[in-house]
Amino acid sequence: MEINDFTINSIKSEYKKGNLTPKELLDYVFKGIKLYDSKINSFITLTEEYAYKAIESLKLDEIDLKPLWGIPVAIKDNMCFRGFKTTCSSKILENFIPIYTATAVQRLIDAGAIIVGKTNLDEFAMGSSTENSAFFTTSNPWDLERVPGGSSGGSASAVAARFVPLATGSDTGGSIRQPASFCGVVGFKPTYGTVSRYGLVAFASSLDQIGPFGTKVKDVELAFSVMSGKDDMDSTSHPYQFTSVNRNIKEYKVGVIKELYEAEGFDIEVLNSLNNVIKILKSEGLKVDVCSLPHLKYSLPVYYLVATSEASSNLARFDGVRYGLRVEGKDIIETFSKTRGQGFGSEVKRRIMLGTYALSSGYYDAYYLKASKVRTLIVNDFEKAFREYDFLICPTSPTTAFKKGDKTSDPLSMYLSDIATIPVNLAGLPGISIPSGCDNKGLPIGLQIIGRPFNDSEVLNFADQLESIINFEARPQLGGI
Repeated sequence: MEINDFTINSIKSEYKKGNLTPKELLDYVFKGIKLYDSKINSFITLTEEYAYKAIESLKLDEIDLKPLWGIPVAIKDNMCFRGFKTTCSSKILENFIPIYTATAVQRLIDAGAIIVGKTNLDEFAMGSSTENSAFFTTSNPWDLERVPGGSSGGSASAVAARFVPLATGSDTGGSIRQPASFCGVVGFKPTYGTVSRYGLVAFASSLDQIGPFGTKVKDVELAFSVMSGKDDMDSTSHPYQFTSVNRNIKEYKVGVIKELYEAEGFDIEVLNSLNNVIKILKSEGLKVDVCSLPHLKYSLPVYYLVATSEASSNLARFDGVRYGLRVEGKDIIETFSKTRGQGFGSEVKRRIMLGTYALSSGYYDAYYLKASKVRTLIVNDFEKAFREYDFLICPTSPTTAFKKGDKTSDPLSMYLSDIATIPVNLAGLPGISIPSGCDNKGLPIGLQIIGRPFNDSEVLNFADQLESIINFEARPQLGGI
């Protein structure tokens, strides 16, 4: 089977023709991982024995009933999968094995997907480069000296390397879309609440959202259709029902976000790629104008108050008593201190301390409460823009993939990597990154498309049509690894 055809539709087509079996595809997948992943480091855990056993239960007469029948999928390692380690790339959960499976993962399995492994991430999903993993740094398949983005860098690189056609990620401030941009794949962050967070190890509960990676929009749409929907185990889940949309791209009105188009810090090649997309849309007959979201400039400080405050609360459960690492001290306080001191990495500690400070007595009103109010202003800006436009577009990231180590000593510079994606999480909106071209180093550039809440199907429809027009076919060459 040709790697160029590594999409869900082509795989299922080959299955139906009798040219391919699920076992042959698994052989292909694990061979590729064993050949190349020692240099890329996409996976923390492989579930090879489970995968081969799982295909034995596949029934050929169900191939049209199960949308992901026989499709290999990689799972970000902050989503529970019963009987297999869920580490969150942290020493504190290095040997944690959950006794249940996340709803989103279970829905993929129920749709016929075969889980082949758990992927690397920034510890507890806190980072933009997958350099904060307690175990190892993942490389970008386009250039092994560069980062794949984060925090879902393992999943993005696994899809970019064509180890798997589909992978899951979680997105708290851009952790699906930014690595999708860096790795030249499609990454979709759905509307908050459309995909259950049950079984996702929490970072910031009002921002976290599970979503899929794929090489084509249609693949992530299919995965989203399977994962989405009400879940009684998640009180924040929405009774969303996916319905495919087939509206002509010419009917849409598009706004270009001024604050992410005319701002400093965006590489000229990234902006040139956006300008090319604007020309394409106008040539197709779409109305495209620049629009302003005046409070967007406050997104970064708002996010790093809200997210760290929620992280401080959520990560208080890792105390060495109930599960995970336990480092004994002379009393309970010293046990807590040693466990958390040795179990958490520096970035996680930084965010816990920031959040604890923002929530502390005497500072709550000045920081967290004020940030929550400004968050509402950002939501209002989006609502106003969507009265005039169907979608908003901007670069997914200000730059293409940067080199390992370039930003590890400068947290603020690292945080700025997510300046274009963070506002979408604050407003709970659907956003997708699709490849829009390459820079002069041959590194992929991502375009972000943002839609109205619960208009996920429209976002996917627009992205699918634009993807076809852009016709991005470049891919990393792994033969030289």
